[in-house]
Amino acid sequence: MGTKRISIIIPALNEAGNITRTLASTQPGANLEVIVVDGGSQDSTVEIAQSLGVKVLFAPAGRAAQMNVGAKAATGDILLFLHADTRLPAEFDKLVRTALEQSGTIAGAFALQINASLWSLRLIEWGVNWRSRQLQMPYGDQAIFLKAEVFHNIGSFPELPLMEDFELMRCLKRKGRIVIIPLPVLTSGRRWLQRGIWKTTLTNQIAIIAYLIGIPPEQIAHWYRRL
Repeated sequence: MGTKRISIIIPALNEAGNITRTLASTQPGANLEVIVVDGGSQDSTVEIAQSLGVKVLFAPAGRAAQMNVGAKAATGDILLFLHADTRLPAEFDKLVRTALEQSGTIAGAFALQINASLWSLRLIEWGVNWRSRQLQMPYGDQAIFLKAEVFHNIGSFPELPLMEDFELMRCLKRKGRIVIIPLPVLTSGRRWLQRGIWKTTLTNQIAIIAYLIGIPPEQIAHWYRRL
């Protein structure tokens, strides 16, 4: 039986400043396809991706919708969803394949490292990595991966304006084990730096609680974007 093919799906929107490094991090892998799904970028994201020889698709803006379009076009046995501002570690492909060969494991993600030097972000990383391991609840910026057949059987990402990764993980947890690879992906710190580290963290936690108690995702997204 040959090496399982990995399809890397990257939703992007105005990511010209990040997409080159992100795509470069995928290149050392073997038996891969890389699909960038653009949500209507006004910068040179599409041109950069096309110049680097990856498949580029188009979808309405929205991470869930973009990732579902990519997954539908993917030909791999394994799907890996990578944010456009996140870089994969060395030998990620071997780590992913090995993880999914473990008995009972249906999905996984990587530990998180934030690309900024503030000490407070080290605390955020610790919290994210603890949550991921103990609760089996990684989020999208940790490069979620799973078997393609599992993804299609559960019906893809729920097309929510936010929390699509949270809801996918809740569904997957009921079906099998979610493994966390200790080697981290490197993600941009811009979200925390722009909004403020503690404000971002608190806002994220409030959004999760609001979602769990049944507030409509559209309402949460409206509130989230105004902050």
